[in-house]
Amino acid sequence: MSEDALSEIEKVNIRRYCWYPTRGNSHISGSWLYFSHYGILEYRLSNFSHEEIQVIRSMLSTLSLLEQGPASSADNLDTDKAAIWTHNKNEFSDRVNLFKQQRLELVKFIGVDVGPGFNSLSVKFSV
Repeated sequence: MSEDALSEIEKVNIRRYCWYPTRGNSHISGSWLYFSHYGILEYRLSNFSHEEIQVIRSMLSTLSLLEQGPASSADNLDTDKAAIWTHNKNEFSDRVNLFKQQRLELVKFIGVDVGPGFNSLSVKFSV
């Protein structure tokens, strides 16, 4: 992995964590590539400085760990209390919110708008 460029899997994860859809085969152009916010993200993905790439890789590492959190909270769903230990009833939502907050930090650091997957309650028009 080059120190001066993001790998393709890192770019995929950045798109995913920033709520952008898959890009697909780069040899096939899709209409979504013509929207300016997608173009801004793609431009940034190819033009980060060495130092910015280091920060982004650190953020991706953190996000990768946090993404596993909600699934691992399932281990405690069957226990409310055990001796003096008491289950955090908000563990799942706390983990989801922390993961979402860190995703938003990545979006802010990159300097793009959140992708269309951020708001699942949207109105879509087709012409």
